[in-house]
Amino acid sequence: MHRLLHPNAAHVADVLISRGHHGVVVTAPLPTADAAAESLGVDVDVGAIVKSLVFLLDDDPVLLLVSGAHRVNLDRTGRRLEGTLSQAPLDLVEHCTGQPIGGIAPVGHPTNLPTYIDEHLAEYPELWAAAGHPNTIFRTTYSELLRITAGLALSIT
Repeated sequence: MHRLLHPNAAHVADVLISRGHHGVVVTAPLPTADAAAESLGVDVDVGAIVKSLVFLLDDDPVLLLVSGAHRVNLDRTGRRLEGTLSQAPLDLVEHCTGQPIGGIAPVGHPTNLPTYIDEHLAEYPELWAAAGHPNTIFRTTYSELLRITAGLALSIT
């Protein structure tokens, strides 16, 4: 199966499997949460799509795993994290994750990114997240996402 995956997605699949997960599903290009939900089928709510977003908390990169139905409120979320939250420059995002924008997975990064997970994702029995490349995605659950990322739950909205 790995022969068919982009090297980033193969690495993410290996990390997932090492953490007790089943791996990834190869799909068509999915540039947005709406496109991912549409591609996965009518039963998938855009809110069940996990967006992996890198921000700066003061000067340090952090990863926010956010419901596809939400936008991050920088001021409120920064206060909850007891700092100033701002967009990370694209070159820093790619350096910290080793993955392209639009395909950033919750795991498999060359750096250890503190990870915060949108509590709203707990409302969905099944979640879908990018797997290291814009053409790959994997299925998970909220509790599994907390476990495989060692992330902390956070109210994003």
